[in-house]
Amino acid sequence: MDHNERFKKAEFAALVGVVGNIVLAILKGWAGVVANSRALVADAVHSASDVAGSLAVYIGLKAAKQPPDEDHPYGHGKAENIAAIIVAVLLLIVGFEIGKSSFAAFFEPIDAPKMLAVYVVIISIVVKEAMFRYKYNLGKKIKSDAIIVNAYEHRSDVFSSIAALIGIGGAIFGDYIGVDWLVYLDPVAGLFVAALIIKISWQLGSESIHNTMDHVMHEEDTEEFREVVTSVQGVMKIDSLHAREHGHYVIVDLKISVDPYITVEEGHQIGKDVKAKLLENREVQDVFVHINPYSES
Repeated sequence: MDHNERFKKAEFAALVGVVGNIVLAILKGWAGVVANSRALVADAVHSASDVAGSLAVYIGLKAAKQPPDEDHPYGHGKAENIAAIIVAVLLLIVGFEIGKSSFAAFFEPIDAPKMLAVYVVIISIVVKEAMFRYKYNLGKKIKSDAIIVNAYEHRSDVFSSIAALIGIGGAIFGDYIGVDWLVYLDPVAGLFVAALIIKISWQLGSESIHNTMDHVMHEEDTEEFREVVTSVQGVMKIDSLHAREHGHYVIVDLKISVDPYITVEEGHQIGKDVKAKLLENREVQDVFVHINPYSES
């Protein structure tokens, strides 16, 4: 898959998320108010936050596909990681707000939700699970942290909707059999949704921040690169090799040793051969090679 095709697929996926979340947020918000369900209203707020998250991912992808320039010689790949961090922060804020609202419900009288809430939650679960599977598989295929994080937003919505369904169903059943305290299962579900959102946002945010901090790939993950370098004629030793992840692509910095008695031009050609070989890997966007004279010490 080439560079442009990758971004087209990623941008389309982000737009699918925007449209899908807008529809679900409106549907769940309306049904939550009409059916008197705090859990469903909380779930609607979650979907609304996903709209902002999908927009952040879309904008991040637009920035990430820009070619390297004078100010950004390594490209703009980390824009995807930044977008993923923004999504995680939005999720964290929404989680705290939902938790606060649900907790407050325990200190006031509430009525049981209506069956409309159950039907809407079931629709939401089916749609969100389909969106998760589509985006997760695509994110893995095109190696996009932003799309994968966005996919897990949809998965968190599935779990939150399941929790809402249990809470709403329990509250309706409690009202039907005359057990008044079961009505509070609705805000209990809202609290569970909030805790789930906070947990997921923390995990995804931590991973995205780690990827943004210019970390290098572990030695076992660069074994393929090392084999490619040592296969180039004229390379006598790899002195150092660092592969840095920039969003969906990798930049390789390495030092190699060559015969100290060859010409500068010959040494330069070996470096060019190494770079050309590494660039055959679609993950590698750029390679910086430093030539050292070989020494056994």
